[in-house]
Amino acid sequence: MAMKTNSTILLTGATGYVGGRLLPKLVDRGYQVRCLTRRPEALQSRNVANIEIIQGNVLDEDSLVKAMDGATAAYYLVHSMGSRKRFEREDRIAAERFASAAKKADLERIIYLGGLGDSNHQLSAHLKSRHEVGRIFRESGVKTIELRASVVIGSGSLSFEMVRALTERLPVLITPRWVSVPTQPIAVNDILSYLVQSLDVETTHSRVYEIGGSDIVTYGDLMKEYARQRGLKRWMISVPVLTPYLSSLWLGLVTPIYARIGRKLIDSIRNPTIVTDETAQEDFSIRPVDMQTAVASALINEDKQFAETRWSDALSSIGTLQDWGGVRFGSRIVDSRTALIRCKPEGAFRPIERIGGENGWYYGNFLWKIRGWIDLCFGGAGLRRGRRDPEHVRIGDALDFWRVEAVEPNRLIRLSAEMKLPGRAWLQFEVEPDSQGSIIRQTAIFDPVGLPGLLYWYALFPLHEFVFAGMLREIARRAQNSI
Repeated sequence: MAMKTNSTILLTGATGYVGGRLLPKLVDRGYQVRCLTRRPEALQSRNVANIEIIQGNVLDEDSLVKAMDGATAAYYLVHSMGSRKRFEREDRIAAERFASAAKKADLERIIYLGGLGDSNHQLSAHLKSRHEVGRIFRESGVKTIELRASVVIGSGSLSFEMVRALTERLPVLITPRWVSVPTQPIAVNDILSYLVQSLDVETTHSRVYEIGGSDIVTYGDLMKEYARQRGLKRWMISVPVLTPYLSSLWLGLVTPIYARIGRKLIDSIRNPTIVTDETAQEDFSIRPVDMQTAVASALINEDKQFAETRWSDALSSIGTLQDWGGVRFGSRIVDSRTALIRCKPEGAFRPIERIGGENGWYYGNFLWKIRGWIDLCFGGAGLRRGRRDPEHVRIGDALDFWRVEAVEPNRLIRLSAEMKLPGRAWLQFEVEPDSQGSIIRQTAIFDPVGLPGLLYWYALFPLHEFVFAGMLREIARRAQNSI
């Protein structure tokens, strides 16, 4: 029987990659969504309306009881893979407490996203733990829908970011044995469709559904397809002697994945993860897309805007993505800074809207002129275009060697670079009201193409740090003086 749209649905993992994308879909369908999270502020900042937030976690029995009170169904989208402790034990205890609370609350069903893998073969510790969690739920007496998936393709997913980072940064890929293991990747949008439909799928007992995309491929195939769509030439050299431990250290050097998580991930990759039971095709009205479409969709999503959520948002991903040169988000590198000024947003926005052209760039103008001259030498626009109006901008305006891509009065301006670059670049200014006045956030974003793009960014980063920091200080000073 279909779940009533005004039912209360408990969502765990709402600050994570999949849960963060599932949340607005459940809200849009009219469900009363209750989120259990250790960081309420992380959800409050996402401006999702009509949700209830309860602070707690799946290891805290009291918060579980509170979160399940009056709920009809619950999503379990958490794991402990990023834990420094024995993650299998933590996952087991969490599942047992969650199942016990669900039984006491008389939940109609638990929906759990686990992992593919043949349990008759020697599974990795991670996949074995994923299967154990599902078994605990099914044996609890609460009807459980367990979805077992392989690699999730989507901008921001852990596996996709690994593929992306390796392919973007290494012209020659030293590939261990696990790169040739078969897998059945699935697009994140298809995962979300399965999760939403799991509320309505007709069943009288607990079920395990294996879900995957329409192609059986390898990680090597994924890397080649990503390179093809990004216009990169890559060569692969197979080295079968790389152990999971050595591979994880290698990943830690060239990708944003911490060695601790990388080791567990690679240990799982050695297991084939393909669909052997097609029951999901019969019980769900979903026809998953192929690998090429999934990769293209991930890249298009990132072209539109930053991915809605990232694997690094998840609380289980302990560590920091900050390294010298900015913060990494997918293929993009972000350098962001803020300034607090004691004036209203319209006053803070005024000098931002006037930037460029005859007004200059407020700091290091001689360096901007040199960059413009270099751009002209390479066939670019340089600084000669200036700006249409010295006071106001509108979408589509040329602004020296930038183009105005977005404008929200007194709140945001985003400029897209039209200079010659080994990649794409944006410069964004945002103004937000604050109890003490306004906060100006300046963000430089660079999407490098291959190794030349990375070398360009890191070579110029000290100069960017000097120019952009000075620019923000001068914007703040001019805004303050205009009061």
